[in-house]
Amino acid sequence: MLVLDHVNLSLGSFSLTANFSISAGARLAVMGPSGAGKSSLLLAIAGFIAPTSGRILWGDQDLTARDPAQRPVSMLFQDQNLFPHLTLLQNVVLGLTAGGRAAAAQLAQAEVALAKVGLPSYGGRKPAQVSGGQMGRAALARVLLQARPLLLLDEPFAALDQDLRHQMLDLVVQVAAQTAATVLMVTHDDRDAARFASYVIKVDHGAAGPPRSI
Repeated sequence: MLVLDHVNLSLGSFSLTANFSISAGARLAVMGPSGAGKSSLLLAIAGFIAPTSGRILWGDQDLTARDPAQRPVSMLFQDQNLFPHLTLLQNVVLGLTAGGRAAAAQLAQAEVALAKVGLPSYGGRKPAQVSGGQMGRAALARVLLQARPLLLLDEPFAALDQDLRHQMLDLVVQVAAQTAATVLMVTHDDRDAARFASYVIKVDHGAAGPPRSI
């Protein structure tokens, strides 16, 4: 279970409070107006923003003071966070190596992950040589390889057309099922939320949550 225990975020004139829990394995849409703090909420869970007060817990682990790399979290951003000078295979294997030299067994695992997202023969291509949907699939392959229990999506498919976006959302559902991940996804689209999630967290007027059924 993910618990935000009286969490307060403060960045200049911006502030946000969150006090709720999320069951393990749940899929949630994070919604609200632009500038309300949706991305800030995810960044705090991932460890990129430190709360001014309160705690962030995963099960019996207190994550509040942990660095991002020490948290059981994978995060996808809108730009997919792929390195343009690396091949898709090299980008995916970063989920295991964190920038170090990949062993043959790790490269084999990355190839399997690419195959699972429908890119079995794309490992040698660079991001500029594939479509936006294929870049999204590669980014999801890296998440699949990491197999972390918390997956945070900050509108990673917003630039895609509706058909591609729906394909990617369906793929996220498959990945979440394979890894038993708890997933939070920022979206502005009610249809995307209904397709992907069972619960919604509203972020507005300086407060986030609690989760409610869609």
